[in-house]
Amino acid sequence: MPTEPKAAVPGESEAPGGRDVVGAVLKACTLLGHFSADRPAWTLNDLTSASGMNKTTVYRLMATLIQAGWVDRTEEGAYRVAMPVFEIGAAALSKLDIRSAAKPFMTDLATTFGNTAYLMVPAEQGAVCIDLLEGRNSLVVAGITVGSVMPYHAAAGPTVMLAHSEALRDKWISDDLPAITERTITEVDRLVEHLDEIKNAGYSLSNSDYLPGVAAVAAPILGRDGAVVASISVGGRAEEFEGEALAAKIEKVRDAGARITRIVQALPRG
Repeated sequence: MPTEPKAAVPGESEAPGGRDVVGAVLKACTLLGHFSADRPAWTLNDLTSASGMNKTTVYRLMATLIQAGWVDRTEEGAYRVAMPVFEIGAAALSKLDIRSAAKPFMTDLATTFGNTAYLMVPAEQGAVCIDLLEGRNSLVVAGITVGSVMPYHAAAGPTVMLAHSEALRDKWISDDLPAITERTITEVDRLVEHLDEIKNAGYSLSNSDYLPGVAAVAAPILGRDGAVVASISVGGRAEEFEGEALAAKIEKVRDAGARITRIVQALPRG
């Protein structure tokens, strides 16, 4: 909804990337963002290639981060993050839960695609929606709100959790599963085959099996022991989940699930 323009505040940037934003700091943060548990060390050449920055710029920024104590050099000359980064990470994780961990990724999905992003967790009676964020083109999905409980054998978010949990499969799969729509898979052998395909692919795609005309893509979020703890998904009109648009959503949702998984697995044991 449009809002009236605010009067300029002295010293306040009028837009993102304005005069209050220090470009060099943003670039340094971008470089630090390439480090992960999967890739803890980077050479100058690799970091330059991955970042797309000028090699001299990367060298000077990393030299500055070394001087500040945020980055070290390995014996082979590669860069690696230093202890202060871990200390800050630990401080952030100490008060983090799965909802707050997923929120930035849900915002990104909703903003990028204009659809609704969902966060669901497993429960005895079904998949529970614990958060959602609507995008600009969101379809109002009746019946799916925060607190909604959905059957595991329909829709992308529930099925991706069912696919990645043998315990849920044992409890849920039976010969008397109800058909939510005419496209809901209820036959046991076919459902098991479908779930195995989902697990191998790392994501679930649904189309009109829970609500007619509604499609979604979901990825699992796994805990330290590999058990499924949640799913993140994006859903909307079925016609918006085709071709290149669908491929982009699958890639981004899978990436979000993998990144939230790393965060969740780093959370302190409660």
